[in-house]
Amino acid sequence: MPRSRPMPDIGPRCRELRVNDGDHTWRIICRVDGDAIILVDVFSKKTRTTPKSVIDTCKDRLKRYDAA
Repeated sequence: MPRSRPMPDIGPRCRELRVNDGDHTWRIICRVDGDAIILVDVFSKKTRTTPKSVIDTCKDRLKRYDAA
């Protein structure tokens, strides 16, 4: 089963799912809204911390999604 943790640095209702697949550990950043689940980013994570560039990209994508 994937493991999940909240990602308040990105925004409310945002979570990071952790999925192990062979030699890789994938991270899926998503936000759960009342009518949709928005997949914001998927990447292979090699350290314990989420890179600042990923956090900034996710914030920007959600900002553009909310504006549309």
